Amino acid sequence: MGKATGFMEFERQVREDVSPAERIQNYKEFHKHLSEEEQRRQGARCMDCGVPFCQSGLLMKGMASGCPLNNLIPEWNDMVFKGRLDYALERLLKTNSFPEFTSRVCPSPCEAACTCGLNGDPVTIRDNEYAIIENGYREGLMQPKPPKVRTGKNIAVIGSGPSGLAAADQLNKRGHLVTVFERNDRVGGLLMYGIPNMKLDKEVVKRRVRLMEAEGVTFRTGVDVGRDISAEEILQQFDSVILACGAANPRDIAVEGRDAKGIHFAVDFLKATTKSLLDSNLEDGKYISAKGKKVLVIGGGDTGNDCVGTAIRHGAVSVTQLEMMPKPPVCRAEDNSWPEWPKILKTDYGQQEAIHVFGSDPRMYQTTVKEFKKDKKGHVKSVVVVQLEGKKDETGRMVMQPVAGSEKELKADLVLIAAGFLGAQKYVADAFGVTLNTRTNVDTAPGAYATNVKKVFTAGDMHRGQSLVVWAIKEGRGVAKEVDQSLMGYTNLT
Repeated sequence: MGKATGFMEFERQVREDVSPAERIQNYKEFHKHLSEEEQRRQGARCMDCGVPFCQSGLLMKGMASGCPLNNLIPEWNDMVFKGRLDYALERLLKTNSFPEFTSRVCPSPCEAACTCGLNGDPVTIRDNEYAIIENGYREGLMQPKPPKVRTGKNIAVIGSGPSGLAAADQLNKRGHLVTVFERNDRVGGLLMYGIPNMKLDKEVVKRRVRLMEAEGVTFRTGVDVGRDISAEEILQQFDSVILACGAANPRDIAVEGRDAKGIHFAVDFLKATTKSLLDSNLEDGKYISAKGKKVLVIGGGDTGNDCVGTAIRHGAVSVTQLEMMPKPPVCRAEDNSWPEWPKILKTDYGQQEAIHVFGSDPRMYQTTVKEFKKDKKGHVKSVVVVQLEGKKDETGRMVMQPVAGSEKELKADLVLIAAGFLGAQKYVADAFGVTLNTRTNVDTAPGAYATNVKKVFTAGDMHRGQSLVVWAIKEGRGVAKEVDQSLMGYTNLT
């Protein structure tokens, strides 16, 4: 490394956020990024540790430790320190198809596994990644590079989320002709409609799509494969098909009063807001408004947090967020040692904004819904919640069970269910005749992407279940390699 003692000389610095008071007035990205000089100092902190856990991508206790894409982090950190962001970009793009996405929305398992974080603060990896890719676009380094030779093979990718885009990008670079089908009116899948604009500006997605189009990828939007066009037609027209349709079945809450008006899935709430924002800056009114509403968000993950932040921007008068699990500790527990993913308390941007607006953290831990109550018009007016406690079942597994007599009624006239997603949508699986496993994901052999149907492959959340964008990109690159091998008899994709 260029600065072997950098981790001892420089303190960790990360991007600053625009204040909650200012950022809730709009839907813009709200990070203030480091200067070039400070970025170089942060690159200098990469400590030449010998065993870079940051890029290991291991699964430990079911959680990622280090980057699933095996990004060459020490190499491009060194280039950041030396001010050679052009060389850093080359190393970054070797493993990551879309650093502009991961540097914005990835929770950074790389930083959690950084050796420097064992006895201090980890290296500022995500901000370095952002600096590299944005410099690449700014300096004109991200130019279209269409393949010089085409193989004549035609590939259909069904779904334009991160896994579908990664697969399309890799296979196009190999020289295959790739057509991406997207049922929505815009390309991007969850990148476009599942992640709010303040986390991932949609111009960033469109910028990458324009680059891919210039390199030869064809995008067909507004086409719902299995309904607008049959699987048989797709199979006749293409040499290989990749199903990358995501885990699109939102998990429901089956309790009394669920049929009340004013109860929506988080994905519908977030999608409608983003679409209306892009179509008309919210002037068309074609979204589920939280303005003047008492909002209850069911679910404590990223999607639940996104609902909190979006509801506040709408003008909600109150926001409460239910989490089934206990409140995490502030520091690592003894059984959660480095380099495992730290299971500690995280207060994300939505919760920060709720604290600013309402004066307290919106989260209620170890709590779930027991009943929805309606008014005379059938609209939800309140929610009966109950506390939970952990108890071991007959197998010894810890499960959360209701505490008798702990019921409490909360006023709510807008309920958003952010309880996760379950597997592939059945009509797509049935259209192609692919089998599903017990988790309702498309079934394949372990570590493989080929389905039970000849020349049909799968990747992303449809294959592994609901997961992170970085895992979806890894899946897309993995399925591209397998498809290329099947078509050409060998592959040079990584």
